[in-house]
Amino acid sequence: MERKLSRQEASDAVNDLGWRYVLGTLQTSVPAGSMARGAGLAAEAVAVCGDDADLHLRVDVRPGRVLLALQSTAHAAVTPRDVDLARRITAALRAAGFATGPDVGAGAPRSVQLLEIAIDALDIAGIRPFWKAVLGYTDEAGADGPEDALVDPVGQGPAVWFQQMDAPRPQRNRIHLDISLPHDEAARRIEAALAAGGRLVSAGRAPSFWVLADTEGNEACVTTWQGRDG
Repeated sequence: MERKLSRQEASDAVNDLGWRYVLGTLQTSVPAGSMARGAGLAAEAVAVCGDDADLHLRVDVRPGRVLLALQSTAHAAVTPRDVDLARRITAALRAAGFATGPDVGAGAPRSVQLLEIAIDALDIAGIRPFWKAVLGYTDEAGADGPEDALVDPVGQGPAVWFQQMDAPRPQRNRIHLDISLPHDEAARRIEAALAAGGRLVSAGRAPSFWVLADTEGNEACVTTWQGRDG
């Protein structure tokens, strides 16, 4: 059984390759120029991974770019195999004249990122089955407890996790978004949100997460992997 890498190990292993560790995955973006060329690059990445593609690689082809993600689906975590695949994919694409990168501060529409929906609840075990059923979601590998997060089985929608409340909070939104970003993109995104009228609610758990709010008090968290190991 392959071991799960720590967040620090995973980030250090791929940072110089143009990949970023984001929310338990390795993420990169490849400018392609066209949908057709992007499909070809996606096929190249699949070929490089070989039999490991189905269990580790996820590809999203969009006009102008290809988004690649690596994670062991058996462990719902990054393993040494994922790092090796990132190196091999990067080398193959570079040989073909294409660069892997996180789109951090590079004039791209946005950096690589992952989105989660957090639901505050008094009785997580009581409401979790409803959200699992209504979304058509499933348990994440190795996390099927009554309070664990839920994931989209086809990998399109954001994960949903549940935050324990200790008392009702009727005057506060009880669903918020977690925007998981590369560690070197978070400050830029927070600055943009504050410039757009937001406010900083708390930085007490930074750099794991910052709590921001809009002018009506609706909250969102900007999160990174940093500060979570140990």
